[in-house]
Amino acid sequence: MHWSPLQVAGKAVQFLAQEVGVKILDIGSGVGKFCLAGAHYKPSAMFYGVEQREYLVWQATIVRDRLGLTNVQFHHCNFTQLDLRAYDHFYFYNAFFENLSHQERIDDSIAYSKELYDYYSYYLNRQLGVLPTGTRIVTYCSWGDEIPDSYLLVESDFDGLLKCWKKK
Repeated sequence: MHWSPLQVAGKAVQFLAQEVGVKILDIGSGVGKFCLAGAHYKPSAMFYGVEQREYLVWQATIVRDRLGLTNVQFHHCNFTQLDLRAYDHFYFYNAFFENLSHQERIDDSIAYSKELYDYYSYYLNRQLGVLPTGTRIVTYCSWGDEIPDSYLLVESDFDGLLKCWKKK
Protein backbone atom coordinates (compact mmCIF):
# COMPACT_ATOMS: atom_id res chain seq x y z
CA MET A 1 0.00 0.00 0.00
CA HIS A 2 2.77 2.48 0.84
CA TRP A 3 5.28 1.59 -1.86
CA SER A 4 5.08 2.79 -5.45
CA PRO A 5 4.37 0.02 -7.96
CA LEU A 6 7.23 -0.27 -10.48
CA GLN A 7 4.90 0.53 -13.41
CA VAL A 8 3.87 3.74 -11.68
CA ALA A 9 7.49 4.63 -10.89
CA GLY A 10 8.46 4.02 -14.52
CA LYS A 11 5.74 6.29 -15.84
CA ALA A 12 6.60 8.98 -13.28
CA VAL A 13 10.31 8.84 -14.14
CA GLN A 14 9.52 9.25 -17.85
CA PHE A 15 7.67 12.47 -17.09
CA LEU A 16 10.07 13.86 -14.48
CA ALA A 17 13.51 12.95 -15.86
CA GLN A 18 13.40 14.40 -19.35
CA GLU A 19 16.58 16.51 -18.94
CA VAL A 20 20.10 15.32 -18.15
CA GLY A 21 21.18 16.12 -14.60
CA VAL A 22 17.69 16.94 -13.34
CA LYS A 23 17.22 16.69 -9.55
CA ILE A 24 14.08 14.83 -8.49
CA LEU A 25 12.84 14.75 -4.89
CA ASP A 26 10.54 12.03 -3.59
CA ILE A 27 8.64 13.51 -0.64
CA GLY A 28 8.03 10.74 1.89
CA SER A 29 10.33 8.25 0.21
CA GLY A 30 9.87 5.36 2.66
CA VAL A 31 12.31 2.56 1.79
CA GLY A 32 13.28 4.40 -1.40
CA LYS A 33 11.60 2.20 -4.00
CA PHE A 34 10.75 5.09 -6.34
CA CYS A 35 14.22 6.65 -6.07
CA LEU A 36 16.02 3.33 -6.46
CA ALA A 37 13.99 2.35 -9.53
CA GLY A 38 14.38 5.81 -11.02
CA ALA A 39 18.13 5.88 -10.41
CA HIS A 40 18.49 2.48 -12.08
CA TYR A 41 16.41 3.31 -15.15
CA LYS A 42 17.54 6.94 -15.57
CA PRO A 43 21.23 7.19 -14.61
CA SER A 44 21.44 10.69 -16.13
CA ALA A 45 19.14 12.08 -13.39
CA MET A 46 19.72 12.55 -9.66
CA PHE A 47 17.12 11.15 -7.28
CA TYR A 48 16.66 12.28 -3.69
CA GLY A 49 14.36 10.85 -1.07
CA VAL A 50 13.27 12.54 2.13
CA GLU A 51 11.81 10.42 4.91
CA GLN A 52 11.07 11.00 8.62
CA ARG A 53 11.66 7.40 9.68
CA GLU A 54 15.35 6.77 10.19
CA TYR A 55 15.08 2.99 9.88
CA LEU A 56 13.49 3.33 6.41
CA VAL A 57 16.26 5.69 5.27
CA TRP A 58 18.79 3.19 6.62
CA GLN A 59 17.17 0.37 4.59
CA ALA A 60 17.05 2.51 1.44
CA THR A 61 20.73 3.38 1.84
CA ILE A 62 21.69 -0.28 2.26
CA VAL A 63 19.85 -1.22 -0.94
CA ARG A 64 21.36 1.73 -2.83
CA ASP A 65 24.84 0.65 -1.81
CA ARG A 66 24.23 -3.01 -2.69
CA LEU A 67 22.96 -1.96 -6.12
CA GLY A 68 25.94 0.35 -6.63
CA LEU A 69 23.77 3.33 -7.53
CA THR A 70 25.58 6.65 -7.37
CA ASN A 71 22.75 8.93 -8.51
CA VAL A 72 20.49 8.58 -5.49
CA GLN A 73 20.65 10.05 -1.98
CA PHE A 74 18.35 9.80 1.03
CA HIS A 75 17.72 12.40 3.72
CA HIS A 76 16.43 11.57 7.18
CA CYS A 77 14.29 14.58 8.11
CA ASN A 78 10.87 16.12 7.73
CA PHE A 79 10.41 17.54 4.23
CA THR A 80 9.69 20.95 5.79
CA GLN A 81 13.38 21.10 6.72
CA LEU A 82 14.49 21.05 3.07
CA ASP A 83 14.69 23.95 0.64
CA LEU A 84 12.57 22.69 -2.24
CA ARG A 85 14.25 25.20 -4.55
CA ALA A 86 17.29 22.88 -4.52
CA TYR A 87 15.32 20.38 -6.64
CA ASP A 88 13.89 20.56 -10.15
CA HIS A 89 10.95 18.16 -10.03
CA PHE A 90 8.99 16.16 -7.46
CA TYR A 91 7.31 12.82 -6.86
CA PHE A 92 4.61 12.61 -4.21
CA TYR A 93 2.82 9.39 -3.26
CA ASN A 94 0.43 10.94 -0.74
CA ALA A 95 2.75 10.62 2.23
CA PHE A 96 0.46 12.79 4.34
CA PHE A 97 -2.60 10.54 4.14
CA GLU A 98 -1.52 8.33 7.02
CA ASN A 99 -2.33 11.33 9.25
CA LEU A 100 -6.00 10.73 8.44
CA SER A 101 -6.28 6.95 8.56
CA HIS A 102 -5.46 4.80 11.58
CA GLN A 103 -5.52 1.60 9.50
CA GLU A 104 -3.09 2.80 6.82
CA ARG A 105 -0.12 3.87 8.91
CA ILE A 106 3.30 2.39 8.35
CA ASP A 107 4.06 2.36 12.07
CA ASP A 108 3.64 4.42 15.24
CA SER A 109 7.10 6.00 15.24
CA ILE A 110 5.93 9.50 14.24
CA ALA A 111 3.12 11.82 15.32
CA TYR A 112 -0.15 11.74 13.38
CA SER A 113 -3.11 14.11 13.27
CA LYS A 114 -5.60 15.80 10.95
CA GLU A 115 -3.83 19.05 11.82
CA LEU A 116 -0.53 17.66 10.52
CA TYR A 117 -2.22 16.55 7.28
CA ASP A 118 -3.62 20.06 6.82
CA TYR A 119 -0.33 21.73 7.75
CA TYR A 120 1.81 19.54 5.46
CA SER A 121 -0.62 19.92 2.53
CA TYR A 122 -0.76 23.70 2.95
CA TYR A 123 3.01 23.97 3.43
CA LEU A 124 3.78 21.91 0.33
CA ASN A 125 1.20 23.85 -1.70
CA ARG A 126 2.87 27.14 -0.72
CA GLN A 127 6.39 25.87 -1.40
CA LEU A 128 5.47 24.44 -4.80
CA GLY A 129 3.73 27.68 -5.68
CA VAL A 130 6.96 29.70 -5.58
CA LEU A 131 8.95 27.30 -7.76
CA PRO A 132 9.81 28.32 -11.34
CA THR A 133 7.70 27.83 -14.45
CA GLY A 134 8.25 24.36 -15.88
CA THR A 135 8.53 22.60 -12.51
CA ARG A 136 7.03 19.11 -12.80
CA ILE A 137 5.24 17.12 -10.13
CA VAL A 138 3.89 13.59 -10.25
CA THR A 139 1.30 12.65 -7.65
CA TYR A 140 0.06 9.16 -6.95
CA CYS A 141 -3.05 8.44 -4.85
CA SER A 142 -3.38 12.10 -3.94
CA TRP A 143 -6.45 14.29 -3.56
CA GLY A 144 -4.48 17.20 -5.01
CA ASP A 145 -4.63 19.39 -1.88
CA GLU A 146 -0.93 20.04 -2.20
CA ILE A 147 -0.98 21.19 -5.84
CA PRO A 148 -1.22 24.97 -6.39
CA ASP A 149 -3.54 26.43 -9.02
CA SER A 150 -0.45 27.54 -10.96
CA TYR A 151 0.10 23.92 -12.09
CA LEU A 152 -1.61 22.36 -15.07
CA LEU A 153 -2.62 18.69 -15.14
CA VAL A 154 -0.96 17.43 -18.33
CA GLU A 155 -1.37 13.67 -18.02
CA SER A 156 -3.25 11.11 -15.97
CA ASP A 157 -2.89 7.33 -15.87
CA PHE A 158 -3.70 4.25 -13.78
CA ASP A 159 -7.41 5.11 -13.53
CA GLY A 160 -6.60 8.68 -12.52
CA LEU A 161 -4.42 7.69 -9.55
CA LEU A 162 -1.23 8.93 -11.23
CA LYS A 163 -1.25 12.61 -12.22
CA CYS A 164 1.46 14.56 -13.96
CA TRP A 165 1.54 18.31 -13.37
CA LYS A 166 3.58 21.14 -14.86
CA LYS A 167 3.83 24.70 -13.58
CA LYS A 168 2.44 27.25 -16.06
